[in-house]
Amino acid sequence: MARAIGALRAHWPEYLIEAALLATLMIGAGVLGTLLGAGPEALRRALPGPLGRRALMGVGMGLVAMALTYSPWGQRSGGHLNPAMTLTFYRLGKVAGWDAAFYVTAQMTGAAGGVLLVKLWYGAAFSGPPVRGIVTMPGMLGALVAFAAELGISSLMMGVVLAVSNSRRPHLTGLCTGLLAALFITFEAPLSGSSMNPARSFAAALHAGAWHGFWVYLGAPPLGMLLAAAVFVAVRGRAGVRCAKLHHGTKQRCIFLDCGYATASGARGAGRDGS
Repeated sequence: MARAIGALRAHWPEYLIEAALLATLMIGAGVLGTLLGAGPEALRRALPGPLGRRALMGVGMGLVAMALTYSPWGQRSGGHLNPAMTLTFYRLGKVAGWDAAFYVTAQMTGAAGGVLLVKLWYGAAFSGPPVRGIVTMPGMLGALVAFAAELGISSLMMGVVLAVSNSRRPHLTGLCTGLLAALFITFEAPLSGSSMNPARSFAAALHAGAWHGFWVYLGAPPLGMLLAAAVFVAVRGRAGVRCAKLHHGTKQRCIFLDCGYATASGARGAGRDGS
């Protein structure tokens, strides 16, 4: 308990930032989903068919994700935006246990708060068909196909994060993840909704009261990201993971364990307790 209190006192700004980032992400998803699905009639007539609408949604969400990752807040917290990613970095030894617990709690809470704000603003246009509160559910091919799809895209996303963030051009990580999100939403969404994020699916299901297939989004993204991490470690070793931040801004402090950037600059890295 003392370590939990110590982590909370030392790192509460990062926890609040992750909550705010998730709230912003869900507000972006809710607003875009409502405009594309239940916007003014003139706008809906001007929109393309289902594939085109998914492409617009994908581009919009990819841009939102990139903006959050590269923002000063994203650089401060690491811009995980996803409990599955936080848990994967914890498994890799880059996030302390209580930091991981508080991050996941903040992410879930922030996502739920963001969906609530959109629901209060748009009302039935957001909650009713065809938007249905942007709930992610298995597609017509069923839950097993949705699970496999979520497993695959989550694994690919985490694999790209690890490969690019530990390359010679780590600053491209946010760009690559945004592009992947856009592609997944455009082409994979009919199978599972392209969640990759337990917090995103939890927040939408909570406010809609729609829990059908939720186990897919609770289990597949963490499993997929952990599998990608296992492959990366098998090829590069744990030492190949520099830090848990997606974009390591030099002006922002780093609370993560054994930060390779802090070591390289001669700065004091985080201790094993994350402080």
